[in-house]
Amino acid sequence: MGVARIGRSWGGGVALTLLLLGACSKAPEPAAAPASPPGTVPPKAQAAAPAAPAAADQAGIAWRQAATDPEVDAAFDEARAQSKPVFLYWGANWCPPCNQVKATLFNRQDFIERSRAFVPVYIDGDRPGAQKIGARFKVSGYPTMVLFRPDGTELTRLPGEVEPERYLEVVTLGINAQRPVKDVLAGARAGGSGLASPDWRLLAFYSWETDDQQLVPRREVPALLKQLAAVCPPAETAAATRLWLKALAATDEADKTAPDAATTTRLLQLLGDDRAARAHFDVLASSAAEIARAASAPGTPERARVRDAYDRTLARFQADATLSRADRMGALIGRVDLARIDVAKPSGDAASASKAALPPFAPALLVEIREQVARADREITDGYERQAVITTAAYLLAHADLFDEADSLLLGNLPKSHSPYYLMTGLAENAAERGDARTALRWHREAFEKSEGPATRLQWGARYLGALVKFAPQDEAEIGKVAGQLLDEAGAQTHVFYERSARSLRRVSTQLRDWNRGDAHAAAWRRFEAQLQALCARVDGADGQRATCEALSRPEAKKDA
Repeated sequence: MGVARIGRSWGGGVALTLLLLGACSKAPEPAAAPASPPGTVPPKAQAAAPAAPAAADQAGIAWRQAATDPEVDAAFDEARAQSKPVFLYWGANWCPPCNQVKATLFNRQDFIERSRAFVPVYIDGDRPGAQKIGARFKVSGYPTMVLFRPDGTELTRLPGEVEPERYLEVVTLGINAQRPVKDVLAGARAGGSGLASPDWRLLAFYSWETDDQQLVPRREVPALLKQLAAVCPPAETAAATRLWLKALAATDEADKTAPDAATTTRLLQLLGDDRAARAHFDVLASSAAEIARAASAPGTPERARVRDAYDRTLARFQADATLSRADRMGALIGRVDLARIDVAKPSGDAASASKAALPPFAPALLVEIREQVARADREITDGYERQAVITTAAYLLAHADLFDEADSLLLGNLPKSHSPYYLMTGLAENAAERGDARTALRWHREAFEKSEGPATRLQWGARYLGALVKFAPQDEAEIGKVAGQLLDEAGAQTHVFYERSARSLRRVSTQLRDWNRGDAHAAAWRRFEAQLQALCARVDGADGQRATCEALSRPEAKKDA
């Protein structure tokens, strides 16, 4: 479905990703327009002023929208009464990966039919109270999809990056699981005795990217995946290969351990086997550079062999009509990554000045990029798919240093997007890459002004504030105004000091503290502190929100930003 790669584009973070929640004071929160349930009739991409669909397709998935504990509890009550598992989907209207699953999975008749076997619960991160529910279920990245037993026991987290047909298999695997993935993992770590084939597949297709440290601390994931791949029985070739690829993809680039010859050989064999590579296209495409680095050392003949074989495999994915547009676009992004795998890309203030020093991309690759992007822009009619694919296409163009063309694509799609502020962030980032601070600030400001939803507005507001601090630190009036506005909006919510909203406010505090280093803007900082203290005083401290609020004005808040 292209989710993993899309999640790496602007404003996401699935990375992947891959995010939610709201509120603070006891005052009632302004009523929010209900988000359209996934699987509703999609908005038409050609509309001049599109809006997310409002009416559910009665033939579609019977979503239970929930954003409060009673609403969630009612869904689990229903699940117990019907002896069905609960399928929880956590998303947001603007999120490209979320729009991708709506365009390619939730609208499929076979998935709709499969949904009759569980109680589907949709939590939109911008509904009042949703961020607190995110904390309850330990979900933070959009989208996250989790299966629960009726009693609330978590069965497994589902991968959003696999293609729809495979996703249906994984859902069925989770529904039929005899024990939760946590218990299966414990058995595998103990040597794997007693585990059946479905258990190994459950581990292989677990969404480690959205685990949120439920099974294992993030830093231990690469070693764990490597261990699981090693103890996988010989008969479970596909599961072992997927776990092994995931382990390579998760390897820290700072890890200086030299790749061994066996790893290089195994990867080359996989890349040379069309059928086997196609079975793992999602991991291969979304983590091309990471896997290639883990399997070969820079400047060696092995690196060149791996890069060339990998590029040929991704070119096959790119031309595979059975894959979605987003998946094929992701394969192209992987090819761009590989083209400069050993080149340190400049960043920060020196980026624009050093851009000319980078080696150029092959003209043939640029032609393919332009053709695929133009075709997608011309052919897509589904608004959900457009939100997912066009943002990925613009990222691809910028990634290939085609910034003007990325801007043109984004500008042309602003009136076609139901969440144009996401595209505006891409325009801002492109301007920043070119060293055009004034244009970057203009787009960040407009993106914030156009953003919708309590959690989303805090996120985009924190982004705009960060751009102000970076590009216009002398503009104390605007910085103070934006910081005050964000606290005012936070104060109009309930449960604001949870998950994504809390992280956004931490970023605001950290940015202002850095800006005020050496008391450079002491008066503005004191005004922010006073407003924050007044806000904290109104927060119910029973569930820890007041402590989270009060920590924002202390130096240690920077650690959590």
